[in-house]
Amino acid sequence: MAATLPMIAGALALGIPAAHASDSPARDTLTGTKPAWATTKADKGATADSSRVSARVYLAGRDAAGLAAYAKSVSDPSSASYGRYLSAGQAQSRFGATKAQVAAVKSWLTSAGLKVTGVSQHYVSVTGDVAAAEKAFGTQLHNYTKGSKTYRAPSKSASAPESLNGAVLTVTGLDNAPHKADRDEQLPGPGAVFKNSGPFSSYYGSNIASTLPDAYGTKIPYAVQGYTGKQLRAAYGAGKYTGKGVRVAITDAFASPTIAYDAATYAKKHGDAAYTTGQLKQVLPKNYTHTGADECDASGWYGEETLDVEAVHAVAPDAQITYVGAASCYDDDLLDSLSKIVDNHLADIVSNSWGDIEANQTPDLAAAYDQVFQFGAVEGIGFYFSSGDNGDEVANTGTKQVDTPANSAWVTAVGGTSLAVGKGDKYLWETGWGTEKATLSADGKSWTNFPGAFTSGAGGGTSKTVAEPFYQKGVVPDALAKANNAAGNRVVPDISAIADPNTGFKVGQTQTFPDGSEKYSEYRIGGTSLASPVIAAVQALAQEARGGKAIGFANPSIYAKYGSKVYHDVTDNPTGSGLAVARVDFVNGYDATDGLATSVRSLGKDSSLVAVKGYDPVTGVGTPAGGYVESYKRR
Repeated sequence: MAATLPMIAGALALGIPAAHASDSPARDTLTGTKPAWATTKADKGATADSSRVSARVYLAGRDAAGLAAYAKSVSDPSSASYGRYLSAGQAQSRFGATKAQVAAVKSWLTSAGLKVTGVSQHYVSVTGDVAAAEKAFGTQLHNYTKGSKTYRAPSKSASAPESLNGAVLTVTGLDNAPHKADRDEQLPGPGAVFKNSGPFSSYYGSNIASTLPDAYGTKIPYAVQGYTGKQLRAAYGAGKYTGKGVRVAITDAFASPTIAYDAATYAKKHGDAAYTTGQLKQVLPKNYTHTGADECDASGWYGEETLDVEAVHAVAPDAQITYVGAASCYDDDLLDSLSKIVDNHLADIVSNSWGDIEANQTPDLAAAYDQVFQFGAVEGIGFYFSSGDNGDEVANTGTKQVDTPANSAWVTAVGGTSLAVGKGDKYLWETGWGTEKATLSADGKSWTNFPGAFTSGAGGGTSKTVAEPFYQKGVVPDALAKANNAAGNRVVPDISAIADPNTGFKVGQTQTFPDGSEKYSEYRIGGTSLASPVIAAVQALAQEARGGKAIGFANPSIYAKYGSKVYHDVTDNPTGSGLAVARVDFVNGYDATDGLATSVRSLGKDSSLVAVKGYDPVTGVGTPAGGYVESYKRR
């Protein structure tokens, strides 16, 4: 996964491509096409000439700089061009590649001995042997060690003929390391049933664990059974709005075969509006690839789609939902799904609960992602990405870093919180989502090594590769923005919502039980995979409030409201003392046959990241409060 342009000399703060530097009089360098891991030390020699290469040559279009500039101005409330969106056809005509550019690119590739296998508005795909690829792209392909494995990559940046006059944005596929996304939800794969054990709270604090040890000097409540749409709508100020007339798209990999039944059953059980005919649609590829458990684990994505669809409908029950499934979890297929939405303007709001660590991004794919996001922005389409579930990523990777595509300056990164909704659906407080877990001692009288080890938390922090965007300047503290670069970098997230699985959302899904039967079952779930569709749904309410006029790329508007009462300013210590919940789980994940496991889960303990007053790298500007939705009304 990769989602951002590299910081290159001359690039503007929102990733407008810099002019290509020439490495010979007849070639234009395609900056960023040699991955950082392809070092001299890791070089294992030339790849065999006969080895096969499949690549995509992304087209820069007729005015790449103009596309980025227009995407910025049309999204900025202080710009005279704000809200002057183009149709998909107008955007393509104004900024897309010309027929002459496509023909010239195809001619160059075929003359080198590559076979064109596909042409879209965005790229030309080719296959061929290594010798032909080296001839086309002016580089040698070598084998390099990356971790414990060996992959192919260019020995220097690829290039394109200068005679193409900048028609090529980048090329992907010259390196064959896996470029794929993972889900950002906290649950096991749905192939086998997963259920929560009780006791539960029906709302935060309704059921106190009086027989369990104290935590932070007091008795603590049992975890909620799982909030419903009614509780989340109240917490985030939905008011009378339902998302009527607004189109929301969701992208994930693959597609749940039971989504229509599961979503309808869930809505009926929890008092959400019934789906009308055609309200939930799916746009799916003809074939799926990389479905195995050792690659993308296709069935593991079913729960992701279920969560995303049910969360959007619970918060915005009248919004139209279009699920666009990718053929796999690999970048090329995910990019195709995003492009389908943009090229056909399938929605104005797009929720995406998947990603990877920034260290795995490569600038070639970064450029391709940002181009899609820019086309979306000029059409009035906003992309929302979960910020990740591993806090600062140190416990997960050993390196402090953010996740991608959430790190793109062209998307809204959604962070996560622990949410307390009290009696009568009253909003009580939120903390930044960060969990430390300790288990009950054998004698039941204490928590072992309390508060325990970090298990999960909202992703956030400072990018190492993306320049600070204009909308964050003056809001994000310099200590964060300049943590990796004196010139300033992108900081994640932008806004946040409920994510902690210990104060999570209830979903319903058809699952496989130990006896082999398949039936509908419900469980509590969390992760920034929950936060993203919740924020997307809130944005649908806001778009309805402004008379249906698209909000588009929302970050400039989100930051323009910073410091106002339309946000809950979330901190890790809202009550003045430590916070925790008690949780009881089935050891085997579905029943008490193998016993129960009791633990205490501390709230607001997100690795090295902290939620403080003002902007922070856990919750961004905060969460929507009463008045947020109506703040988008057109005046």
